[in-house]
Formats: sequence, structure tokens, C-alpha cells
Amino acid sequence: MKREFLLSAVVLAGSMGLAGCFSSTRIVQQTQAPEMYRSASVETVAQEVQDRDAKLQTLSASVLITATTGGGRTGKETTYTSLKGYIFVRKPRDLRVILQAPVFGSRALDMVSDQNGFTMMHAVIGHPDVWMQGSNVVTKPSANGLENLRPPVFFDSLLVPGVGPDEVVTMHESTRLIQPTDKHKPVIEEPDYDLTVMKKTGKQGVLQTERVIHISRVNMLPYQQDIFDDKGVQVVTSATYDKYQSNGVEDFPTLINISRPIDQYSLKIEVTKLTLNQKLENDQFQLQIPAGVTVQKMQ
Repeated sequence: MKREFLLSAVVLAGSMGLAGCFSSTRIVQQTQAPEMYRSASVETVAQEVQDRDAKLQTLSASVLITATTGGGRTGKETTYTSLKGYIFVRKPRDLRVILQAPVFGSRALDMVSDQNGFTMMHAVIGHPDVWMQGSNVVTKPSANGLENLRPPVFFDSLLVPGVGPDEVVTMHESTRLIQPTDKHKPVIEEPDYDLTVMKKTGKQGVLQTERVIHISRVNMLPYQQDIFDDKGVQVVTSATYDKYQSNGVEDFPTLINISRPIDQYSLKIEVTKLTLNQKLENDQFQLQIPAGVTVQKMQ
């Protein structure tokens, strides 16, 4: 019995040695964890998101917006000329976006919105201005992704809402890789928290995902927010947040990238000037339609 055990051990050792002859080693990019990062409970993280949201009531920003359309389904991408403009936000759902023509500085687009719908004007060179009105929800999608752009895409991406009274949250740990500015330095493997916000559906015991907020454990600030469709299945909007700056009210990102994967368009918003919690008047969210113009109804 002892001889059979010894023989088996010799055969096993030989097999392992033989397998080593067929192994290979390759160089991979080195990673390292940050020196310091926080740990917190799901209750603490959710409360911090809630507190950040509560501090911000209005937003006035000078911006540079760059739109890109296309993607894998079309096999090409088109990036449009960047436009300067202004974005005004007032809770609960007031929004105004003004974009200027590149050369003359005249209005290229002017849009106002509240919780009931939107009114928009956009200029067409050599033609009368086009006026449109519609609901905040697309009911008849267009093949042109930008024609599906609605005010909530701006509102929901610029702000990271807190958790509502009828919502529940769960959280798990994850990591993201941050590429170094110096190619000779290792990649930072940064720990993060993924806070999933869900709501109860009509079916007993069923929870439906509404949003996932990705939060850095180094500074405890959101770096990405994924917003799901009304079925809680597909991500319809993914917004990333970078280059945070202190504003006196709350740290706020000055680079926001909004991706709409289904509609296949994206918006890069670069904030050049920002004021938070400044009083905004009602007339700043009003856009008068000139008499006699034809108004297109958007569905």
C-alpha cells in the first residue's frame, strides 16, 4: 500500500513538472490600489447622496457642448461643431438650455421645459426658425438619435438625485481602472461602491432597477450614473462625471459626458463657469412663440 502511494506521488509530481514545460508567462500592465480610501455602510452612502442632492436647488452654467451621433450599428460616428451656451436648472423640474451659433453668437437653439413638456426653437441657416413643442417622453422614436433628445436627458444627467421615499437601495463593492497620465506609472485600481436604486413594481416582491450610482471610495463622489428604462432592463442614459471643483455649495463636475446607447448619440458638456443656488426667476424659464409661426408637435 505504501509503495503504491509513493508511486502515485512520483507520477503526480512528474505530471506537474511536465505541465510546467507547456506554461507561458506574459507581461501585463501593473496596477496598484490608492493609498487611502473609505469604507462605509449602504445607509451612510445613500445618506451622503441624499445630502448632496438636497444642497443643490438651482444651477446656472456657462457650457461648451459637443454632440456626436452614430456608433457600431451605423459603422461611423459624426462629431458636430462645439457650441457655447448656457444651462439653467431649478428644482423640481425647470430647465432651460440656450446654445449659440459659432460665428455670430446668435441663438442656435433655445429650449425650456418643466414637468409637463417642452418648447424649443432652433435656427436653420437661410430659413425661418423652427419651433417645436412636445412631451418629455419620446413615443415615436426617430432614426436620427438627436431628434429623440428630450429635456430629462439634461436634467437627469446633470444632477444625481437622492433616494425617494418609495425607493429602496442595495450596494456592492467594485473597482475601476484609472489610466495614469504618465505611461511609466502603474494603473490605479480604485475601489468603488455601486449604489443601485430600485422601486417596487405592482407585482408583490418584485424590485425594478431605476439607477446605478458609481461612487469613488477615494473622495466618495459619483463618477458615473446609469439610468434604466421604464422596465428596469436596459441602460438608456449613462453619464460620467469628472474634474470636480469646489463651488462653495458643493463639489460639482466640470466635465460631464452623456451617452445614449440605444439612440446612438452622446453629449460632452464642459462647464466653464458655474453658480449654484442662485435665485432664478420664472421668466428665465419662459420662451414666447412668435405669432403666426407653425409649431411642430413632437411625439
